[in-house]
Amino acid sequence: MTGHTSAIDTPLVDRLGNIFSKMLLHPTYRFLLVLAGAPLHLIIYGVYLSSKKKSMHRANMDKLEQQWISSGYRDQLITEAREQLERKHRFFGQNVTPEKLNREANRIGTIKFREALLRHLDAEQDGNGRSQTTYADTFTQLIRHPAFLAISIIPGVLMYILMLIYNNAYFKYIAERLVMTVFVIFGVAFLVFTILYLSPMNPAANIIGETATAEQIAKFNQLYGLDQPYLTQLWHTFRGILTFDLGKSFAGSEDVTTSIAAKFPVTLTLTVISTIVAVLIALPIGLISATRPNSFFDYTFMLIALIGLSIPNFWQGLVLILNFSIKLHWLPATYNPQNALTMIMPIVVLGTGLTAAVARMTRSSTLEVIHEDYITTARAKGLSRSQVLWKHAVGNALIPIITVIGLQFGAMLGGAAVTEKVFNINGIGSYIVDKQFIPDIPAIMGGVVYTAITISIVNVIIDILYAFIDPRIRSKMKQY
Repeated sequence: MTGHTSAIDTPLVDRLGNIFSKMLLHPTYRFLLVLAGAPLHLIIYGVYLSSKKKSMHRANMDKLEQQWISSGYRDQLITEAREQLERKHRFFGQNVTPEKLNREANRIGTIKFREALLRHLDAEQDGNGRSQTTYADTFTQLIRHPAFLAISIIPGVLMYILMLIYNNAYFKYIAERLVMTVFVIFGVAFLVFTILYLSPMNPAANIIGETATAEQIAKFNQLYGLDQPYLTQLWHTFRGILTFDLGKSFAGSEDVTTSIAAKFPVTLTLTVISTIVAVLIALPIGLISATRPNSFFDYTFMLIALIGLSIPNFWQGLVLILNFSIKLHWLPATYNPQNALTMIMPIVVLGTGLTAAVARMTRSSTLEVIHEDYITTARAKGLSRSQVLWKHAVGNALIPIITVIGLQFGAMLGGAAVTEKVFNINGIGSYIVDKQFIPDIPAIMGGVVYTAITISIVNVIIDILYAFIDPRIRSKMKQY
């Protein structure tokens, strides 16, 4: 495997070796790299140890590292990195805490320090006529051989996919947020399950009734696994989430997954339609208020928005029912999926708060942007008011607006129970509330997990929109 005639020397191999080397510098990606390609790493590590015994590379590196640290070279690199970061943040007008700045400077400076060490050692060994191989070099040398590369594809397919994802800034950005989403979902499940487990309410007594005997309660607990230790129940819950098998509900023994699959789309549909309608109304209102500050339109719109933020959902729903259902007989008072008219009042109630929040944020964000220097420069170039607004102001004002929309969407989805109760909507919110007082742990966990998954997906979409809207985020993605 050492002959040059059988080795592959292509840009792809060199690129894979470079990616492998970079990933080893990050502890998290180093762990994932080893985990994804564990069988291959056994071979790579064995070859690496064999070559390491023939050299004093590690000892030389440790000795040189101590010398450079004593000379203050690493501190110099960290200082330079801090100064570069400060200049970058000042240029983009970003406010960063000293702790975060120092942490980032230390990370960048340490990476540069390690790279300088490796370059110096490589140059030194080349000057002495000897080649010292690192772990990354061992991998690169191995995949240059056609036999090893062919054999490594199947056991190392996950590792190669991970490397390709890491190499693409956009895929890496999305993948990192998807992984964070998984942790959020299981974190929410852990928190909710623990609260329900510690709840003083007794599901068996609440379902069977006050006349339940100790034997009946014990049998109920055994049937649904409530007599098992906390960790065992928690594991069963996590396993159910992973397999999409949330078990049977305590009340009625109905399949939780089936019940939620029937109820969740109702809440999701109302929330999505409410969000779309609210955004279509709020964005023009906020832009008009921002372009005509302190005018009659501005005061009127913002007053209405403030009232919209202050109205409780249940009160607004009851007022709409009293006026449009009971008094005028225009709209049905209760929700019916077969009748589109029954969706109007719930959509209005759900969308009122979002409309008000988005309108106010659009106004404040646009006002902040249109007073920036680059907007003044655009006007000085002779661009019309509409060109300045749509080409320069709106795009830069969208980041906080999208943030508010994402947060409000999650609040609407999770807080739709009140609206559903008022309009007798058989959705996920009212389902969770009904099951809460038992407490029906499988049903509650299923509803919360589905809601958490949807909100997490929305947050991932919001993060992706950030990257496409803000060039500064794209620049940071490519830099790291």
